[in-house]
Amino acid sequence: MKPPKPSNEDARIKALQHYRVLDTAPEQSYDAITALASFICECPIALVSLVDSERQWFKSKVGIEANETSRDHSFCAHVVFQSSLMVVEDALADKRFSDNPLVTGSPNIRFYAGAPLIAPDGNALGSLCVIDRTPHSLSPEKASALKHLASLVVTQLELRRVSQELAAAAENLKTLNGLLPICCFCKSVRNDGDYWQSVENYITAHSDVIFSHGFCPNCAKKNFPDFYQEYDGSKT
Repeated sequence: MKPPKPSNEDARIKALQHYRVLDTAPEQSYDAITALASFICECPIALVSLVDSERQWFKSKVGIEANETSRDHSFCAHVVFQSSLMVVEDALADKRFSDNPLVTGSPNIRFYAGAPLIAPDGNALGSLCVIDRTPHSLSPEKASALKHLASLVVTQLELRRVSQELAAAAENLKTLNGLLPICCFCKSVRNDGDYWQSVENYITAHSDVIFSHGFCPNCAKKNFPDFYQEYDGSKT
């Protein structure tokens, strides 16, 4: 059975892409979580699966070699659709999955449990799942542990996103410091090449400031007395 798509699919895909994590190299922080999920749930396979528009891609994996599979065959896409823990005790006995190539062929899924990766904005990005080749159940304690580990995956994704954004901001950051020679009459600034330029041009060249020009009330009164008197009178 092809997994249905959630009603917020466009927003969900946009949220996933915002993390810029797809097709990145393995990271120890995620691998530690999948290893722990595999151990706690006593399953030989564990995955951090991110459900893209046409595929599910594995940020971390234990027990399989594949890096991704088609979304059409994805158990995790069903988790994304329902945005809650999904447990399949015997995939061959479940009409949604009995003819799934991942069940009838490698990796021969019989048991599956997946906890959704819910981003702070409410979008389900994928799942942390455990898989076994024999049917069985998942105790409430193990189900709770799997959900907690899924929240840790989301925390890692958030930390990764914030770190990238801070690095980008630091790279673009420009600051002014030191002695700034400025003419006391025209307010021009002497640059490092010993040339004088307007303060606006100097600050624009050394920062990300964008100027918008206007005039203050004192300058308006001095330079445009007729206009200022008319304008000021309209406010009384």
